[in-house]
Amino acid sequence: MENTVWIEQLFWPFPWRSVRWRSSCQIGIAGEAPWGLPRRSTTHELHGQMSFFSKFLKLGSHNMAIDLGTANTLVYVEDQGIVLDEPSVVAIETINGIERVKAVGDDAKMMMGKTPDTIKAVRPLRDGVIADIEVAEKMIEHFIRKVHGKRTLFRYPEITICVPSGATSVEKRAIRDAASNAGASEVYLILEPMAAAIGADMPVTEPVGSMVVDIGGGTTEVAVLSLRGLAYTTSVRTGGDKMDEAIVSYVRRHHNLLIGETTAERIKKDYGIAIIPEDGVGETFTLKGRDLVNGVPKEITINQAHIAEALSEPIGAIVEGVRIALENTAPELAADIVDQGIVLTGGGALIRKLDEHLREETGLPVSIAENPLTCVAIGTGRAMEDPIYRGVLHTA
Repeated sequence: MENTVWIEQLFWPFPWRSVRWRSSCQIGIAGEAPWGLPRRSTTHELHGQMSFFSKFLKLGSHNMAIDLGTANTLVYVEDQGIVLDEPSVVAIETINGIERVKAVGDDAKMMMGKTPDTIKAVRPLRDGVIADIEVAEKMIEHFIRKVHGKRTLFRYPEITICVPSGATSVEKRAIRDAASNAGASEVYLILEPMAAAIGADMPVTEPVGSMVVDIGGGTTEVAVLSLRGLAYTTSVRTGGDKMDEAIVSYVRRHHNLLIGETTAERIKKDYGIAIIPEDGVGETFTLKGRDLVNGVPKEITINQAHIAEALSEPIGAIVEGVRIALENTAPELAADIVDQGIVLTGGGALIRKLDEHLREETGLPVSIAENPLTCVAIGTGRAMEDPIYRGVLHTA
């Protein structure tokens, strides 16, 4: 019985969009092509051609590891290290009812809170997962093109992306689909606490218990690791964003002053502290915003003690998450943690005296990773490159 097999493959960016391969033979039986030439079975040929196309499309591409964070996105390129670190922000412009991307990353971040009606600055990720998949696709595609440059060879890399340990299967699938639609040939996922531990040079491959607390923009990942696996993990939906919101709320409630997210983030970075300073005041600084009583711009003076009070609730949630993890840790692993201590990673680890506060609350040694902001990206890259960590990668 005769059958016709068609193989169609898109070749972007060349103007000739597709190529078709046609053969006619009995399925599964070696025979002759219509031109009288000997040929292999259709099934074997199909797999061979698809394998060829798959390899051909990845010519010149660089495999990437992406720390797709709520606040910032970092891209690690194989054999090159971290090559991109930009805010996870996209500026969308609407003209005659049609939306288009105006800016991504640093340029878009500068527009936040200062855009006209026709432009809106969007953060496509919330609480560590994708909230707007279409905008997330555009952002990932922009970063892939920025890393690869303007060369016109095929660019279909393998991409490894970290996800929160508490992400659902639907949320993981959304991240995978966003990366695939942006141009990835294959997508692998790695849990954020595992990536953070690898990036912090913790002994995750050894039979030793280790605890990592990764405080990101949307979530705080608390995990106990051993033998390339997570013995226990919990994801607290509290991070840098909740701290910014807490500062905005505190200033509005106590000083009748409305400030923006960007101003709150700057205060957190420059003056954020986990406990009230010893002198009860700390550093003093001025703050500008809109007076909610008179409706005019206003300037006030506050101090670090106020900021410590504002951050007490989100930091308390992080401490509670660490306590819950310790309560659910196996005795032998808990004994190792007494010796190894707790390692803090992520941007939230840079809050002043947070390690000291955790040390007082848990009674365990607490240290901050050498490069807390890049630990997850570096760990994701190492997991992609080093065969010893390949077991920690999985698909959605």
